[in-house]
Amino acid sequence: MGPRQCWGVLFAALVIFQSATLIVRSDEPRRDANYPPPELLEKMKPMHDACVAETGVSEDAVKRFSDLDIHEDDKLKCYMDCLFHKAGVVNEKGEFHYVKIQDFLPESMHLITLNWFKRCLYPQGENGCEKAFWLNKCWKTRDPVHYFLP
Repeated sequence: MGPRQCWGVLFAALVIFQSATLIVRSDEPRRDANYPPPELLEKMKPMHDACVAETGVSEDAVKRFSDLDIHEDDKLKCYMDCLFHKAGVVNEKGEFHYVKIQDFLPESMHLITLNWFKRCLYPQGENGCEKAFWLNKCWKTRDPVHYFLP
């Protein structure tokens, strides 16, 4: 095999490797039998139902944010805040307690969420709804594969 043929083979291998890398690096949300963790979804179902009723958010808005795109919706923002309060992971000042969030989640998510937390430490916003939205937006932006909104 001559030098030209070697370069051709090398180029073809590089194209195949890059294509495989693109498949592995997909930003598609992970949705399978084990993720999001079924035990967490079951635990959060009553909270979800209560917060939908309390805020009036549509199921479509929740699903769209979780699985598709980030979008502005005041009811959705307050739904996110409601979930944090129902889970007991914010204090009376509306400050997030990352240890309480970790304690609330199944162990299978601890490494995933530690990655979220180190990148999204200081929520911004005028009120609890804005801060909850900022935090969810940050998590989804940093890790669209593992992020989900119940």
